Amino acid sequence: MLSASHVLRVQRVAVPRGTRALHDLVTLPDRKPIISHGTPGYSAVSGHVVTVFGCTGFLGRYLVSKLARMGTQVIVPYREEDEKRHLKPMGDLGQIISMEWDIRNENQIAECLRHSDIVYNLVGREYETKNFKYSDVHVSGAERIAKIAAQVGVSRLVHVSHLNASTSSASHFYRTKAEGEERVRDAFPAATIVRPGRMYGCEDKFLNNMASWPIWWKLNHGETKIRPVHVLDVAQALTNLMTIPQFSGTISLPGPRTLTTEYLLDMVSSLTYTPPSSAPVLPKSLALALTKVAQAPWWPLISPDEVERRYIDDVDVPGDWEAVGVTPDEIENLAITYLRRYRSAENFVRPVVFPARSS
Repeated sequence: MLSASHVLRVQRVAVPRGTRALHDLVTLPDRKPIISHGTPGYSAVSGHVVTVFGCTGFLGRYLVSKLARMGTQVIVPYREEDEKRHLKPMGDLGQIISMEWDIRNENQIAECLRHSDIVYNLVGREYETKNFKYSDVHVSGAERIAKIAAQVGVSRLVHVSHLNASTSSASHFYRTKAEGEERVRDAFPAATIVRPGRMYGCEDKFLNNMASWPIWWKLNHGETKIRPVHVLDVAQALTNLMTIPQFSGTISLPGPRTLTTEYLLDMVSSLTYTPPSSAPVLPKSLALALTKVAQAPWWPLISPDEVERRYIDDVDVPGDWEAVGVTPDEIENLAITYLRRYRSAENFVRPVVFPARSS
């Protein structure tokens, strides 16, 4: 019988050692080399150390999953212990490192990103609370992260904003997003600004909300134009940015089609085999009054600014998908995956039917 040492020698001879190629080497803007090795996948080593602020949110979990699947070591800052537990199994042993943080604590921010060569800021707020206003998160918080990233020598900063960010918008949410972009550019001139459209996916507040509360999407008589984009496409675009040594400027990631909320409501109704909502179209003044009353409970309900956003069309700008190497999916190809659970038992396996698109 062969001894253990002889078996080990046979394995070393039989299994060819991995070779490295030129594409395994990436040089960062500060000329720091990043060398990947190992079989591509979960147990590989990409050579990158990445911090993802906002990793516990809707987009963040998919970005962490894609980064960890490439063998990237990911720092996941968190505020609530239970919010980050699902992120741990996404990477190999020791690749997902969780660190507690507060967006107002500069020392904690510096500790979260001081070893990283790329920092993603996905932090955002859909509604205001007594502790965090839009400006606290989108402006002051974004500026603080960018400033500290520049101070500690982070090579790349990717800041995620919104497709409709504008200083002249009627929505305070969109105005603070635009102001945050300006503050980030001032603090970190080489930052990459990413502007995705409204995202849909498994845990979204878009298709799921339409299926549950269609009355709030009938505002503006369903004429608001939206360019929905799949959350996995945005996450893949952000992941691909890691392989591009330098990409300063703004990247717009709208959905491939412009659709009205009326069509989207009809699509949800057709896919779930439920009759269209018979709720009346609320006047804007009444909707705003109701949302002000809805601020009384401690749990988040619809806010006045969300009503304002229901009347704002998505901007008509070309997408930069080719620059990030992604082809976005049409919402019709994926909607049934997220809406089938709203079907009744007798309709669960019935065929998929879509309404006619208006020209």
